[in-house]
Amino acid sequence: MDAKKSKAFSMVELLVVISTIGLLMAVSVPALVTARSGAQIAVCRSNLRQLVLANMGYSDEHDGFCVPAASDIWDGAGGYERWHGVRDDKDEAFDPCRGPLAGYLAGGQVKECPAKVKFTRGQKWKDSFEKGCGGYGYNMTYLGSCLWLSGLDFKDRYGRTARITTISKPYETLMFADTGFNQDDKLIEYSFAEPYFWVYDGRVMGFHPLPSIHFRHRGGVNIGWSDGHCSWREKADCEGTKAYDEGFDRMDLGWFEPLDNSLFDLD
Repeated sequence: MDAKKSKAFSMVELLVVISTIGLLMAVSVPALVTARSGAQIAVCRSNLRQLVLANMGYSDEHDGFCVPAASDIWDGAGGYERWHGVRDDKDEAFDPCRGPLAGYLAGGQVKECPAKVKFTRGQKWKDSFEKGCGGYGYNMTYLGSCLWLSGLDFKDRYGRTARITTISKPYETLMFADTGFNQDDKLIEYSFAEPYFWVYDGRVMGFHPLPSIHFRHRGGVNIGWSDGHCSWREKADCEGTKAYDEGFDRMDLGWFEPLDNSLFDLD
């Protein structure tokens, strides 16, 4: 009887073991979460760098011009051509293998951000009108269009783009970034990284677009700059900004410092 008792754990010993396991889990789980988040940031930056390099490749073969962001959006119904793909029906996702960057990307496709963003992907156009961009947006205002240039008709503003050689500070000019859009209090994919102020006919307007920069990585956003490097930026305090409310804050949408267009502009 005594021999059998000596092989069993006492209640105190079991409690010590359980406490030790709980302590180890409390220490290791945050470290695992941090490591996983760090890995997602690294993969996301790699995806963004591939997009920047693809745009550079496109530019090399198109007289220095950047890829158009949305060449058919000018007519108010243009929802068929984007920098990341083409589709025949508005209710479909864009087909990346038919997009203008397909020949410059591995596999011809835009890779999806590894962060598990809960995008709403409805079947109808109004529920998810930019699906297929991988959670990334392009600097349409200054690079993927000519909204920054005055004297053009509406069609040419979207059909023409900037030349990469006209970017005076490529290391400080956003080309691609993590993006999203608040559609009826639902987060959907969005193809464009909107600057702080609207630009139209060469003029910076005094009001804001709806924010599309998405701060999904530890409260920050990954940005692919026009010189090919990628970095992380923290979300700025946008409270009180017109067109910005708690719904955007809840969805991690906003802008980063400085709160102007200087890190989007060509100058």
